[in-house]
Amino acid sequence: MGTTDALVTRLIRPEIRALSAYHVADAAGYVKLDAMENPYVWPEDMRLDWLARLQTVAMNRYPDPAPARLKALLREADGIPDGMALLLGNGSDEIIQMLLMAVAGPEVSVLAPEPTFVMYRQIARSLGLNFIGVPLAADFSLDLAAMTAAISEHKPALVFLAYPNNPTGNLFERQAVEAILAATPGLVVLDEAYAPFAEATFMRDLPNYPNLLVMRTLSKLGLAGLRLGYLAGTPAWIDELDKVRLPYNINVLTQVTVEFALEHHTVFDMQTENLRRDREKLFQALQALPGFTPLPSRANFILFRCDDRPAAEIFDALKRGGILIKNLSGAGGPLTDCLRVTVGTPDENRRFLAALPA
Repeated sequence: MGTTDALVTRLIRPEIRALSAYHVADAAGYVKLDAMENPYVWPEDMRLDWLARLQTVAMNRYPDPAPARLKALLREADGIPDGMALLLGNGSDEIIQMLLMAVAGPEVSVLAPEPTFVMYRQIARSLGLNFIGVPLAADFSLDLAAMTAAISEHKPALVFLAYPNNPTGNLFERQAVEAILAATPGLVVLDEAYAPFAEATFMRDLPNYPNLLVMRTLSKLGLAGLRLGYLAGTPAWIDELDKVRLPYNINVLTQVTVEFALEHHTVFDMQTENLRRDREKLFQALQALPGFTPLPSRANFILFRCDDRPAAEIFDALKRGGILIKNLSGAGGPLTDCLRVTVGTPDENRRFLAALPA
């Protein structure tokens, strides 16, 4: 073993060396339907007004570490109850990291149903936490008996529930989520990344559950390039979590641009309505095709199973046709031979359907 390899083995923690880096596919030249992004750009007059706003930014100064106006706009836009505090993060990924850093310690457990958003497991493992994945039921609903049994056994400091779930797209039954809130001795984080498409939320329930936090991101709404997420909850939780937030974690361009975007929320409301409508059209089109079984979705993507051919074969055929989606088959288990497609513009959806091999 060479000197560098020996140093890596000696200095890098084993749990880090056991991980694989999160892979992002090269999308250059493809119709990009792999990352749950809003496919619509801003109207030209809105873009020009935004550029004028950016000219006022003092790039030589640090950003506001506690941007009151931005938080006020988020409160108004998302109906955050009075008395709740906000923690801002560089996307929801940083929020997840801050949560797990705050609860980290010897023999601390973190729990989530699986399959779900991979970063819960990835970040927990990178911090040396005991991550417990509880399999979803065959129809991807919450297996409440298995969840409550795992909670009773492991007494997790934190439970993540994606609402709706990624990559399955389904919305867990509200009564099941409420049962998990009641059974969990630690925190329960409702990850509502796809709330604009779900038309369902636990945001208004924050005052009713002392162990509930709600996490949101603006990425799926149409601001993925800005990387802004937030966590809403009682000040008692948010004040403690804020201690692990790095100073100036939200750059000034993101702050100003998100403020501008929220002032023009009607544009995003219209885009979201279009995507919900086109999601149903895409679902029906997939349902009508032989060899594919789409799952009903409350997000801006659709998971579908390849019934008579390997998913890799369909994925490769689509790539040859210039369409990039997500192949989830490598995860195994219930995702074997499953693919996930983001809802695009009507033209992108047509091109995707036309590129599917007969």
